[in-house]
Amino acid sequence: MSTTYTPPADPLVLDGVTYKSRLLVGTGKYKDLEQTRQAIEASGAEIVTVAIRRTNIGQKPDEPNLLDVIPPKRYTILPNTAGCYTVDDAVRTCRLARELLDGHSLVKLEVLGDEKTLFPNIIDTLKAVEILIKEDFKIMVYTNDDPIVAKQLEEMGCIAVMPLAAPIGSGLGIRNPLNILTIVENAKVPILVDAGVGTASHAAEAMELGCDGVLMNTAIAGAKNPVLMGYAMRQAIEAGRAAYLAGRIPPKRFASASSPLEGLFF
Repeated sequence: MSTTYTPPADPLVLDGVTYKSRLLVGTGKYKDLEQTRQAIEASGAEIVTVAIRRTNIGQKPDEPNLLDVIPPKRYTILPNTAGCYTVDDAVRTCRLARELLDGHSLVKLEVLGDEKTLFPNIIDTLKAVEILIKEDFKIMVYTNDDPIVAKQLEEMGCIAVMPLAAPIGSGLGIRNPLNILTIVENAKVPILVDAGVGTASHAAEAMELGCDGVLMNTAIAGAKNPVLMGYAMRQAIEAGRAAYLAGRIPPKRFASASSPLEGLFF
């Protein structure tokens, strides 16, 4: 009698909380709140990031509230500082998120350098981390793919480090896989690829490198069918993680016979 294989439990743990899904998703760029709800549900994500400066989660009582379709009782809301280009703006936004979400201290920090590349301003990111750590925020930090910077952010107290795969919204996939691999190998906190994923194979690659998760928004919301893409990303994350845990064969330059030559019948 055949049985269905069940992989071993492999939860993601962030700030002491256990999650089944290793896919984190954003809430921007959808055509409406209903599509947002459907796509996020299809993705299986349990952590949903929200741009506090762009999304209504209670700041405007007379407008639709995202939390009506992404309820905090079901999802972990991860407020982020998207659109912040200074230390002061990023810190102020985190404080606002804490106020709006009743003392919520988990935040995704990003301090951007310029509007064209949306690369992180590392110097200002470090300054913001220093301030927010003293105020007891739990910081998941967006950074470049520099292993030295990633380690420094970890040592400062960030609970997760989130190197970009490529520029935000570019869909280019992982441009420097060896840098990401080095960051993963040196880390003692979760490493989650953030920005640049375009399709399911990119998400799988990140997981095969050993990343603990992937955060994405445009890749799902910008697809022709966001709900189906959310589902595709869910499968890719699971497959990539399973392949990483299974331990892939080492690449070889030349062929290697699948069947041994010894013991041939003729």
